[in-house]
Amino acid sequence: MDKLSTFIIDSDENSREIIRNFSNEFEYIKITDCYNDMVSAYEALIAEKPNLAIVDLSSGSDKVFELIEKVLNVQKQTKFIVTALSYDTDSVIKAMRAGAREFLPKPIIKDDFAKTINKIKEQTFGAEKTTNCKVITVFSNKGGIGKTSIATNLALEIANITKEKVALVDMNFQLGDIATFMDIKPSFDISYVVKNLDGTDDSFLLSTLDKYKDTNLYILADPPYMEQAKDITPEQISKLFDALRQTFSYVIVDTSNVFYGKTITVLDNTDFIMLVTIVNLPAIRNCQRCLDIFERLGYDKEKTKIVINRYMENDEVKAEDLEEALNQKVYWKIPNNYFTIMSSINKGLPVSYINPSSNIAQSYRELATVLSDNIYKQKVAKKIKRNPLIDYRKLID
Repeated sequence: MDKLSTFIIDSDENSREIIRNFSNEFEYIKITDCYNDMVSAYEALIAEKPNLAIVDLSSGSDKVFELIEKVLNVQKQTKFIVTALSYDTDSVIKAMRAGAREFLPKPIIKDDFAKTINKIKEQTFGAEKTTNCKVITVFSNKGGIGKTSIATNLALEIANITKEKVALVDMNFQLGDIATFMDIKPSFDISYVVKNLDGTDDSFLLSTLDKYKDTNLYILADPPYMEQAKDITPEQISKLFDALRQTFSYVIVDTSNVFYGKTITVLDNTDFIMLVTIVNLPAIRNCQRCLDIFERLGYDKEKTKIVINRYMENDEVKAEDLEEALNQKVYWKIPNNYFTIMSSINKGLPVSYINPSSNIAQSYRELATVLSDNIYKQKVAKKIKRNPLIDYRKLID
């Protein structure tokens, strides 16, 4: 059996013992050595190239980040899990950008440890990615809410933070804007890909999706002509999702705001729906209708995450008012920053390229961190299987 050779790097003896005890319950973990800090462990990490290092951030987190990055510049084999008793979102983001794969808050929960270790094992020994990939669709049944901006920025930040392969897919088949928002001229589009999926492997998707700059983000654009969009069937959409799940760790989808067969097929194949709204009465009413349709479509309540876009603390309608109206908690609030977002759209660049220190860029980074850290721990909503000949209008009328 393949075993994860593992270093424990933690100044606290009790913490080391807890991690060792948890690890002893897994046949595929072999504790190779223990160290008090990253400085003393650095040379051994370079020389021995363990599969895994579990590192505590308590003593000098900036130095830890620097050494993780130095190790990974020399050899890519080691995967890092960082732990901390006291931490903030900025520290987690720095750890991920240095190259850490996972973050576990202290005191470490046994179930969280097990899920994280299983994920590292699958990444190391090549288990199928279908159990890991999560599909997130950014959706609104009202136009002009900003869902395409959210989809593009969120996808890039998840790719940057996790260092894993992320697909950004434009399934707004008639009026897609992702290629414009990212300022790319796609070599292929979704209509070509769905027609050529039979008998292909991971390399096909990686070669047909456009890699965005020097990142792990891959973009699949909408068809250039409406006639091509009409030919795409719900069955082809489902098959495309199956292929994407085999290749990518995350799939972020932007889709139409109209409920029709193809959109419902996209939502059926989605693990989590980021339902976007703004805080005014027409938008809230539309959001209520959307949640009602989701219920009639048979979606679990956990599948939908409410996201407020263009949020201002001094708005007349508050987030609490929205929660009361929808009978559901708000998952995230993206601040209103008109000048940064308009500059981003007009230049075809994500907000982190325009103004990385802006409140909206920080919000996207934090949202990506929360999603990538928590989404594997959340219950995935049940998949919906529908008869391909079903009249979708009967589901929502």
